[in-house]
Amino acid sequence: MQAPASISKHPVHPMLVVLPAGLWVFSLGCDLLYLGGAEAEIWSRLALYTMVGGFIGAFTALALPGFVARMNVTLIVVGLYAVNIWLRLGDPNLALAITLSVIGVGMLAVSSWLETQLLRVHGKR
Repeated sequence: MQAPASISKHPVHPMLVVLPAGLWVFSLGCDLLYLGGAEAEIWSRLALYTMVGGFIGAFTALALPGFVARMNVTLIVVGLYAVNIWLRLGDPNLALAITLSVIGVGMLAVSSWLETQLLRVHGKR
């Protein structure tokens, strides 16, 4: 099946999806290191920066046509991270922010599994 947005017959969307997902998982890892007391301030700041990078990358991936299967779940995840970024920019409630990160990464995992099932079992995108 030919994807609407592709480069040399390779779909662009799968290439763009891994960037925000990876950045958000890394952001959660930075938060956990911060909670563990490792070089305190740098991990909190790095978590915020990678979260913002993932947010920007997610909007790039959402802008592509043919992105319907996971769109509802992904929009919820992007909304969670928007709230998470907003919480961190003000007077951060770290417990709530990390909880939102855990929920967001969990929803990304479920969303990825759903798309894999659609592709492998049903051959749909």
